[in-house]
Amino acid sequence: MDSIFGVALIAGGVGALAGIVATLLWWPRADTTPSPSETPPPLLPVGAASVLSVLSSSAVLIDSSDTVVKASAPAVAMGIVTDDRLAPAELMALVRQVRRDGQVREADLAIQPARGATLHVHARVAPLSSRLVLVLADDRTREERLESIRRDFVANVSHELKTPIGALNLLAEAVGEAKDDPEAVVRFSSRMHVEAERLTRLVQQIIDLSRLQANVFSEDATAVKVGELLAEACEHSSTEAERKGIEVVQTIEADLVVLGDRAQLHAAVSNLVENAVTYSPDGSRVSVSATRGGDDVRVVVTDNGIGIPGSDLGRIFERFYRVDPARARSTGGTGLGLSIVKHVVASNGGTVEVWSEPGLGSSFTLVLPAHEPDLQDPDLNNPDLNNPDLNNTGNAISAIPDINHEEIP
Repeated sequence: MDSIFGVALIAGGVGALAGIVATLLWWPRADTTPSPSETPPPLLPVGAASVLSVLSSSAVLIDSSDTVVKASAPAVAMGIVTDDRLAPAELMALVRQVRRDGQVREADLAIQPARGATLHVHARVAPLSSRLVLVLADDRTREERLESIRRDFVANVSHELKTPIGALNLLAEAVGEAKDDPEAVVRFSSRMHVEAERLTRLVQQIIDLSRLQANVFSEDATAVKVGELLAEACEHSSTEAERKGIEVVQTIEADLVVLGDRAQLHAAVSNLVENAVTYSPDGSRVSVSATRGGDDVRVVVTDNGIGIPGSDLGRIFERFYRVDPARARSTGGTGLGLSIVKHVVASNGGTVEVWSEPGLGSSFTLVLPAHEPDLQDPDLNNPDLNNPDLNNTGNAISAIPDINHEEIP
């Protein structure tokens, strides 16, 4: 009996020990592995990173502590994310509004990123989850700049058109009132002719400028002899130069050839020469030269005229800009001439350089790619193709005698 009782005690002790061991083995697992219902959801939704990477908009995900959880490459490049924070205060204000009421918001903002100039962006902010807010920003800076240019252009064109149209209306009334005075009728009709020509030039320049603004290489490019081009440009201004006693000196290297639209280049060079003659004092000198420099041909038109102040040099190629509006108007200028010159040169693969000092004169340099022609090139041996009056007159840009140093195209 005692032996049986001893065995029972031993069996009970072994059972208790086994229970303790089992409990110890189970306890750590229960402490470290939560049940599925207790697992917190991931902060960044599955696939969100992949979606952000293919968006064209700048995309930013922000958590409840205003920390940037994820930002697309365009957002970083735009400069709106700095050190895991959304930098522009304007965007953060939208984020906080959306977080308060959960409503999607859109706005056009002018923001100052951590680096760079002011940006114009269209922003859309939306709640993505209880903890995340999505910010989408599209950079509209270029579109805004183009729209501003368009508004300025329309305003300037309207202003410029009003002047000759108003003058024509007044002169027409004057002619009607002076019908019994033949001399007055002749005088007023002559003035009407001048204003009508000015209006025609302005409209033509606007059309020409619209064709050139893409700065795409001209489809009418031919091999052009620079010597002939400059000789014709100087001939275009010879009458006015003789009237003012101005000597036009040409220094042109032999055998220079460029590839370009001859009618456009003729207009650009002719206008620079005419401009130099118009704004030079009587009895002075205008120099026209062409030289080869490496892979370029440099055409330089220099005068001893009134010059351009340094504060205006950066703007002289803007449309409708004039250093001295009163003087430009007295010569019939429209303010589009130099802009057309700039776009002509750009459309023919070149650039424009300018130097000027008030009272000393100005120098405009057209830098055009040199062309190595085939000796059998028909463009160099066909006089009709090298005649600006016969070469593609339907598309040619007319030589505009009002391009001047004071105009900003």
